[in-house]
Amino acid sequence: MRKKTILILNVFLLLSMLSIPVRAEGQSTGRVQQTQTPVVIVLDPGHGGKNDGTTENGFLEKSMTMVTALAAYEELQKYEGIEVYLTHTEDEDMSLKERAEFAASVNADFLFSIHYNASENHELFGSEVWISCAPPYHAYGYQFGWLQMKQMEEMGLSLRGIKTRQNNDKEDYYGVIRECVALEVPAVIIEHCHVDEPRDTVFLSSDEDLKAFGVADATSIARYFGLKSTILGVDYSTGVDYPAILPEEKNRLAFRDETAPDICIIEKQAIDTDDLTVTLDVSAADYDSMLLYYDYSLDGGLTYSTRQLWPDCNIYDGSYRDSFPLTLEIPEGTVNPSIVIRAYNNFDLFLESNTVKVEQVFSSARENSADQAISVLSEASDISSESLQTVTFTPDSQATDTASSKALKLKNFLGICVIIVIVLLIIVLTSQFIAMHQKSKRRRRKLADKRRERYDDKPNRNI
Repeated sequence: MRKKTILILNVFLLLSMLSIPVRAEGQSTGRVQQTQTPVVIVLDPGHGGKNDGTTENGFLEKSMTMVTALAAYEELQKYEGIEVYLTHTEDEDMSLKERAEFAASVNADFLFSIHYNASENHELFGSEVWISCAPPYHAYGYQFGWLQMKQMEEMGLSLRGIKTRQNNDKEDYYGVIRECVALEVPAVIIEHCHVDEPRDTVFLSSDEDLKAFGVADATSIARYFGLKSTILGVDYSTGVDYPAILPEEKNRLAFRDETAPDICIIEKQAIDTDDLTVTLDVSAADYDSMLLYYDYSLDGGLTYSTRQLWPDCNIYDGSYRDSFPLTLEIPEGTVNPSIVIRAYNNFDLFLESNTVKVEQVFSSARENSADQAISVLSEASDISSESLQTVTFTPDSQATDTASSKALKLKNFLGICVIIVIVLLIIVLTSQFIAMHQKSKRRRRKLADKRRERYDDKPNRNI
């Protein structure tokens, strides 16, 4: 009887498991992490002491992270059911291991490492969250990162996504995450934005901006842990959407893609010499991750523009537009541009497209505009209104040629004629000079011969 009961329970459990719907990535689900009451979190202002962090563009990261962390701490004090700690409040040296050990010592449910970013070539922009590669910390970090990205998006920042990176031992690459996971403390790194890119620095004009990031961080944390605040009048204990979690090996959005995009092709669609533009059809794809940026070159790949966001890229579900029209403004005076596009995935690996050559000189000079041509034709008595509607105006490069080609050819012809005449004149004068010189030389020789003959005919007086 007991065995039969156990068998029935096992069958019921199996059927229950099979009846659970499989959620696609991007659908909402509950929070994976189970936490204590009150929730204990640690805010870690990145860098400090001798470690300044990035100093690009006149910024000092260790000071910025402290302002943001203190603002987040102050905001979180307004919520119920939470204890908040800071790894440090002074400008001091603190190792990554010491930060993790502090979090473990207070039995933290989560450590949030506060940072600002910079890139080697000063071309990246946007916000990102780095999470652990190790289960279950990967799932915890991914669900928090999703909510953090939503907050950054509401502030107006571009999004670089939720990412993980491994070292050669397949452990977490970033030390603070690795040290925390070793002590069983979930941890993430929040890279708010880049201090060396104009599209991000507009969010960093004052300490108030840095504090605004702290408030946004606190809101993400409160939403993640389902906190309430009577002071703020908010209740996140219900109604928060968490992303469903795929197995780590299948989460292509977070795990680093080591290969460049698979396809990047461009085709010329239109040339507008009036507006100085070229329109291309761009098609690209990455089968392992998503496309995030593109840039372009007008000189065959020698120099490139700043990066632009790929149209309709979505870091939440990995979608992007695989084909779109792109209109490029061509600088005045550009001759025969050679256009190349580079497509970047969300791990900054790129693929260069084919080259499209445009045989055209781009100039904004307009000697004969369409309005002027219509005005001239309107004044002509022998041109009907019907023929005016069918007039086709030649592009500027051709119009200039048809308007002035005769005069130019005549001028060139006359110039050539003058040069030929001058050359012939020089030849004639030189020939005459040589002939006169030879004639004078012969005359002098004859005179010399006659003198010699007369001298020889005289008797020798010395005999």
